[in-house]
Order: sequence, then structure tokens, then C-alpha cells
Amino acid sequence: MRTTEMLETYPATISLDREKLARVIESLVACSQACTACADACLSEEMVADLRTCIRANLDCADSCATTARILSRHTGYDANITRAHLEACIVACRACGDECRQHAGMHEHCRICAEACRDCEAACVELLNAIS
Repeated sequence: MRTTEMLETYPATISLDREKLARVIESLVACSQACTACADACLSEEMVADLRTCIRANLDCADSCATTARILSRHTGYDANITRAHLEACIVACRACGDECRQHAGMHEHCRICAEACRDCEAACVELLNAIS
């Protein structure tokens, strides 16, 4: 990804550690992709009705991560309160999705991979949130 490269070109001061910020953005994008792919894989399973909650958690988490990544990529007129709120919401979404996917991980490899992506993203968001709180 070109996240770090793009952040380095930013002409104004960014009040957050650029390397940490880049890691979080990349984790958010990776989690969004994993959740989107997991939801689609769940839809392909024969027992799709049993995965309804998982699919919903995947889609909610994917949207939350994608939105948070976009917000963290913008720094003109930066508002720490908005950043905190989105990080907090993303942490909740990642935790819920990770918990749900973990319940299916024994039967579905896509859920295992997604649960790991959610845990990694949750940890990255917590780290950044602690740095700006």
C-alpha cells in the first residue's frame, strides 16, 4: 500500500505519528476487505441461514472500517473528536465481528481469517485511540 508514502507528502502538520497512523489505516482497509470477502463467502455456504448474524456483523464491520480509514486519511480541518468517535465505533464493530466469526471459525476458514483481521484491526484502533485520548 502507499499509505505511508501519501502521508509523507502531506504539506501541513499531522498531529499524529504518521507511521502509526499508516499502520492503522492499512489495518482498517485490510479488515474491511476481509469482512466483505467473509460475508460473500458466508453467502456461498449451504447453511447460509445459520450465518445471517455473521454476515450482518461482517457488513457492519466492513463499512465501519472503510469509513474510519477514509476519515483517518483526511487531515485538513482535523477534528480529534470525530476521529475518536469513529475509532471507538470501529473498535466495537471489530470486536463484535471478531467474536461472531470466531464462533464459526472451526467450520469455515474464511471466518477464522476474518476473526484474525478483526482482532488485529481492533488492537490497532485501540492503540491509536490511546495515543490521541
